[in-house]
Amino acid sequence: MTLPRYAEYKDSGVRWLGDLPAHWSIKRYKEVFVEREERSETGAEILLSVSAYTGVSPRSEIVDEGDHLSRADSLEGYKVCYPNDLVMNIMLAWNRGLGFSQHHGIVSPAYSVFEVRSGNYPRFLDYMVRSDRTILYYKAFSSGVIDSRLRLYPDTFGSLYCILPPPDEQIAIATFLDRETAKIDTLIAEQDKLIALLAEKRQAAIFHVITKGLNRNALMKDSGVAWLGEVPEHWKVGKAGFYISVLPGYAFSSTRFSLDESNVKLLRGINVGVGELKWDEVVYWARTEADGLDAFELDAGDVVIGMDRPLISTGMRVAIVKKQDLPCLLLQRVAKIRPGELVEGRFMMRLLSSRAFEAHFAPETTGVSVPHISGEQIASFVIPVPPLDEQKRICDFLAAEFAKLDALTRESERAITLFAERRAALISAAVTGQIDVRGGRSQTILESPEAIAA
Repeated sequence: MTLPRYAEYKDSGVRWLGDLPAHWSIKRYKEVFVEREERSETGAEILLSVSAYTGVSPRSEIVDEGDHLSRADSLEGYKVCYPNDLVMNIMLAWNRGLGFSQHHGIVSPAYSVFEVRSGNYPRFLDYMVRSDRTILYYKAFSSGVIDSRLRLYPDTFGSLYCILPPPDEQIAIATFLDRETAKIDTLIAEQDKLIALLAEKRQAAIFHVITKGLNRNALMKDSGVAWLGEVPEHWKVGKAGFYISVLPGYAFSSTRFSLDESNVKLLRGINVGVGELKWDEVVYWARTEADGLDAFELDAGDVVIGMDRPLISTGMRVAIVKKQDLPCLLLQRVAKIRPGELVEGRFMMRLLSSRAFEAHFAPETTGVSVPHISGEQIASFVIPVPPLDEQKRICDFLAAEFAKLDALTRESERAITLFAERRAALISAAVTGQIDVRGGRSQTILESPEAIAA
């Protein structure tokens, strides 16, 4: 069931806005907001920032994957904002770098702060200014030549148009969207939880078979290693350095990086993902005879690991080099792990992808701004070593199991994408008056975006 449209519409007269319900009004943003110019005298207030995902919130000193945020020595003179103020990042407004604050705090001078004029409902405005259609409008009128440098200045923002329902209808629309988006968010959270459970199942599968093998009836022995426990009696146990060679990359000078594809690719930390090499950003190096770089050439089957921030939210940055990745040279802060005769590369990668390896190096990197692992730490990791043929069977088993788990994960990711699209479509339709939500019907979340906007 779709929500009805309004009985009568009129032309807004603004190409970007289209038609609107006949009783809604057209206003410039300067009629809805007034810029707040108050500055902090001490810089002691809560420091806030804007995220496209979380809105305006207290700024952490640490962001994802271990990076630290820079900040000024003194926050005196920073802009003051209050609850229900619109905070806009001038450089990222076109990319959802804006939102309404629920805090009394301060923001960097790179932000604009706007107070809502009376007669308007901030919760409705929050949905409106961050809707897909509105964001495209902001981008069209932002200044700059490339996305990373686009800016929406306060004066330009104030001159743009918006369409507004009467105050009581603003409240009704915001209440409707709060309820309906909460339902969609719950569905998304369930899929996120399923993805996390699949990741845990993946880790559990790795740990079990690389420490216990595939034969449930195998005779066991004490490994002498606390995390490893018992292992099959015929397996060896020892430091990884006895079975592999570890070579950190060469310190190639960035001033001599090339973009000439006829040269040799450099494998940098940015290219090492979780279980795969990514070549979205590539630089090259011109080889010369007797340049002494042969040792840093990679071969198919080599295992590589990102030495800076080896562990990220999606797992360990370890991958196997494949034929299609070659030729390439190893840059510093990436280590090449070349298996010896008794260890298969895939098996070594599974060991380094396990929670056991994470526990091995994590105590020495806790609290470090950019966690780094050394070649010595990799070599000192105690590993179980089954016979080669058994390693291959274990890796084949894990590949088959992971194919099933990956398929389920992709299903959940597709569901999340679909729910997010429907959420965005519902918001856009409601704040532009393409649907009439005053009756409060709530069957829309399972409909297609086309049905919502119909």
